[in-house]
Amino acid sequence: MEHFTPESFSASNLGLLLGRAAIVKDRILDMHLAPHCITAAQFKVLVIVARYGVDTPAELCRSLALDSGAMTRMLDRLEQKGLLARQRSDVDRRQVRLVLTPEGTALVGLLPSIGAAAMNELAGSLSAAELEQLESLLLKVLTAAGDTITLDRVGNQ
Repeated sequence: MEHFTPESFSASNLGLLLGRAAIVKDRILDMHLAPHCITAAQFKVLVIVARYGVDTPAELCRSLALDSGAMTRMLDRLEQKGLLARQRSDVDRRQVRLVLTPEGTALVGLLPSIGAAAMNELAGSLSAAELEQLESLLLKVLTAAGDTITLDRVGNQ
């Protein structure tokens, strides 16, 4: 279904609202994560490694839509903080596997409560039904747009 025409496009705020929601979410997450000395971007890496079993830099790049240089810098920072380690694969020495350190595992255990507090701050003005509808609509839009990562991670729950 086509909702936009070249004439009506400039009156739509959909793209702006989606982009601003992501920016504000990350800003709120940053505030909640500050006591733990990690950023929202680092939070996402830790969650994806822990929750979805993603264990290679290439998979992380695909999941987060980052280039390999940005991912290398992100993994360097997480490694310097003692939260993540890179290990060469025993099967193929060219491959690097990502593993959480004991400190990383401990922090990952705190992330659901930190994430819940941040999301409550972001979405606290919505009723439970509105929040469910928002998630359903976003899932529908992303799935229809061919976002296989969303479908793999959220659509199969």
